Amino acid sequence: MHQTNLATQTTTSTTSRPRTLSATHLWLLTAGGFYAFFIFGFIDNLKGATLSALLPDLGFSYGQGGVMLFGAYLGFMVATLLTGVLADAAGIKVVLLLAGLSLTIGLAAFSVSSALWLLTAALFVVGLGLGSIEVGGNALIVDLHPRNRGRYLNLLAVFHGVGALVVPLFAALLLRYTFSWRQIYQISLVLAVVLALIFGAARYPRAPKTGETLSLRTLFATGFTRRMTWYYLLIAVYVAAEIGLAAWLSEYLQRVKGFSNETGSLYLSLFFAAIMAGRLVGSFFVERIGYLAIMLLATLAAIVSLSLGVFGPPWLTILIPLTGFFFSIMFPTTTASVSTLQVANMGAILGVLFTFGGLGGALGPWLIGVAADLVGLERAFALIIGFCLVMLVSLLMLRRTAPRQ
Repeated sequence: MHQTNLATQTTTSTTSRPRTLSATHLWLLTAGGFYAFFIFGFIDNLKGATLSALLPDLGFSYGQGGVMLFGAYLGFMVATLLTGVLADAAGIKVVLLLAGLSLTIGLAAFSVSSALWLLTAALFVVGLGLGSIEVGGNALIVDLHPRNRGRYLNLLAVFHGVGALVVPLFAALLLRYTFSWRQIYQISLVLAVVLALIFGAARYPRAPKTGETLSLRTLFATGFTRRMTWYYLLIAVYVAAEIGLAAWLSEYLQRVKGFSNETGSLYLSLFFAAIMAGRLVGSFFVERIGYLAIMLLATLAAIVSLSLGVFGPPWLTILIPLTGFFFSIMFPTTTASVSTLQVANMGAILGVLFTFGGLGGALGPWLIGVAADLVGLERAFALIIGFCLVMLVSLLMLRRTAPRQ
């Protein structure tokens, strides 16, 4: 989807799609995109939900656990860098089909491995699948629903929240009934296989050529301006905060706050329930309030909520998972904000944006794991507040450099 500007993108989508897709087919494809994001949320957070069982079983340290998580988000970063171009060259269907195949192979390998390098490599392949869903799912929804894309991208993200909400409860239930973490991954394989089957069989017509080709000179000129650099920093530190919190919340609550495994899993589910609720509510307001304004308000609220939850009295610990309500709109609204810029090679630029998100996802959990070995998990977990402060600076700079309307 390389369109010259927003007007071209909207015109292409609204005039070409009705000729090739019936309303029923359009909504079936939309449902496929929502299912892909449900799997994204489920599998992406399966790691955090099973980490407390995996580490003692294999005798790994927090730092080694962080290395495994780094592998997953390194794969995510590589996928988002490459599949933005692949989506334009081969089509969105191919990207989502490859996502299902990558998840199937990666989950199967992870469930039977024991060596750290094999587990990290398997999560790298899983990350390739998740990154392909990130790019393919967002591209699918933007292509099918050009109007009110901020609303539809937030609704898409709701299904990520549903998957993320379900997985800690699912994992805790199976662990309680003496299932191993390996068996949990093997059961989850079914979801990935279904995704591959859906987009292997789906009919998705290619968008008509617009006459624009991918130019690296143009991409660097438009994709690495001072303003875009702040967008990249924003999404990187946001994903570092969200994924870092999701990966280490249950372990933090058990080791630092003295919670049981079941209560830790419940709080992790509450975090994703708050994200899901926030995205659902936010979908009705992002267009009215404005993308940068609503993200700035959400970031300020997240800093206050996290600070009170981490440093406040025990009864305020509940604010840590409830921070998900304020985190909720950040990723889809950043995507929507960038997609409104009138620049060439928008598909590739979104791929670069998601790559920086993957970089944040790789570094966030890894940094917390390494810091936990050095200064303890309690202090390491507070790094998430630091990530949020960088988000705040990025948003203030974006508002300062915003072009006059």
